[in-house]
Amino acid sequence: MRPIRHRRTTPFRFAMTTHTSKPSTRTSLSPGRFRLPDIPQREPDEVTQFNQLTRTGHAHHLIQHLGNPETTLVGADRWIIAEPGTFRELARYPDLLIAFNVFPDLYEASNGYIISEQGKPPDFVLEVASRSTADTDTGAKREDYAKLLIPEYWRFDETGEYHGARLAGDRLAGDMYMPMDIDELSQDVLQGYSRTLNLLLRWERGELAFYDPATERHIVTYTDLRIRAEIAEARAETAEARLQAERAARMQAEARVRQLEARLSQPDD
Repeated sequence: MRPIRHRRTTPFRFAMTTHTSKPSTRTSLSPGRFRLPDIPQREPDEVTQFNQLTRTGHAHHLIQHLGNPETTLVGADRWIIAEPGTFRELARYPDLLIAFNVFPDLYEASNGYIISEQGKPPDFVLEVASRSTADTDTGAKREDYAKLLIPEYWRFDETGEYHGARLAGDRLAGDMYMPMDIDELSQDVLQGYSRTLNLLLRWERGELAFYDPATERHIVTYTDLRIRAEIAEARAETAEARLQAERAARMQAEARVRQLEARLSQPDD
C-alpha cells in the first residue's frame, strides 16, 4: 500500500473529551454500507503479538479496567483508515487499539476503525515487535499514525532486538510525534506513562505489563484471577475444615456433658 505523502483528509482534529462522556452523533448501520476487508494473514514470526496481548488476557482486562464498554473500544487486528475511499492511500492495522467516546458497534459493522465515521481518531495504538514488521513499526507506521492524528503510539519489543528499544512511546505534538520519557526502574524493568490511558506501561523481563498509578499495582490479569480463585477456594476449604472441627469438638463436649450428667443422676452406693 502507498502511504500518503502530502495529503491529509479533513476533518480529523478533535476536541479533548473525558473518558466518561458520550459520543454525539453516529453513522447509520444501514445495509450496503462500506465495510473494510480483513487484514492479511500474519507472518509466523508475529506470534509475539499473541503471546504479549492475547495469551496474557491484556485486551480483556484492559476492557474491564477502563470500563464504559458502550463507548470504550479495545480492539486489534483491524484496519484504521481516515474515511471510506482512502483505504489504498493510508491504512494500518495495529496490534492494539484503544478509543474512548466512540461507537464500538460501528467498529464491528465496518470491520475496522473509520475515523470520519467515529468522529475522532483512536486515542492509543501499540505495536509488538517482530522481525517482519520491525522497520515498519519504527518508520512508516510512526509517520502514518501521526498523519491519522492518533495521540499516542507505543512500541513493545520483547528482546529489544528489532525496535532498538525494549519499550518506546510517542505523544502527538501538532501533527508530529515526540518521544515520551521511559524510566529504567531496574535492569529488568522499564516504565513509561500513558497520559491517554492513565496507566503505566512496563517492560518486565520481556513481558508487557500495565500498572495502575493510583494503586501502584498491576491491572488484573488471567493469572491474577486464577490466583484469587485459588485463594478463595483455599479459604473456603479452611473455613469448612474449621467448622467441621468445631462441630466435632462441640459434639464431643456435649457427649462428655451427657456422660457427667448421667453419672450425677445415679444414686450413691
